[in-house]
Amino acid sequence: MEYKDLIRKKIGRIADRLLTVLFSICILIIVFILFQVTTFTTFHIPSDSMYPALQAGDNVLVNKWIMGARIFNIWDALEDKEVKIHRLLGVGKIKRNDVLVFNFPYPAKKDSLAMDVMLYYVKRCIALPGDTLEIRNGFYRIRGTGEELGNMAAQRRISALTENDSRGVVMESFPWSKRLGWTIKEFGPLPVPAKGQVVSLDSISILFYQHIIRYEQKKELSLRDKLIYLGDSLIREYRFRENYYFVSGDNMENSRDSRYWGLLPESYIVGKATRIWKSKDPADGHIRWDRVFKKIE
Repeated sequence: MEYKDLIRKKIGRIADRLLTVLFSICILIIVFILFQVTTFTTFHIPSDSMYPALQAGDNVLVNKWIMGARIFNIWDALEDKEVKIHRLLGVGKIKRNDVLVFNFPYPAKKDSLAMDVMLYYVKRCIALPGDTLEIRNGFYRIRGTGEELGNMAAQRRISALTENDSRGVVMESFPWSKRLGWTIKEFGPLPVPAKGQVVSLDSISILFYQHIIRYEQKKELSLRDKLIYLGDSLIREYRFRENYYFVSGDNMENSRDSRYWGLLPESYIVGKATRIWKSKDPADGHIRWDRVFKKIE
């Protein structure tokens, strides 16, 4: 009898320890998921569109604290349903030249915004909400500042391109209007909307903002006899509901960025890429130790 009691006690102690271990593992998994959702996540760099700051094979840490982590129904997003995105309280603000990770806003077609929760891009922030952006002879300019923006070496290369010798680079740019004739060398001025900002709408400004107004209103926008209609309502101005950004790749000859597709909604931004935590050469699989824990600038 005493022997059986000892066996039962021993089995009970083993069961208690197993339950404690399983409980601890569950807690760690929950903490890890919460950490990924609210604080930091990681992103693999698949291409050289941000070269030389980032290279294919880099894995970066993405800080969600700055803007505040996004909260939304992931299952609806995976099923391509419309999702309402909320943010936790952030501790800072995005600045020009920050490197951002975001959901690509035009996964289906270039005239309709939609969030593909599985499709992420990484680009450098060039213009903030409320800025007025220009590109002159290939160089980014923000009115009222003398700040150097983006990869200056790449902008010098763009500056040297001509229409007859574009070396395979697509020169025509957003908003793809022959009337404006904007290119990646001569672009703008483009006022980048801030939340609450009111803009007058005409046959020119509607070219800049038609896609994001449709995105915000979920209504058809049309131009009839030089007048703007939202659904069946005539509108002459519009107040934006969200902040927008202009982003660019550092490897500007090989970058699908705002020069081609337009403005990035703030709600699509995951966070700021801060450090490379691992880097593996895609050619041979070797770790690039000189890039490990390198700060992204």
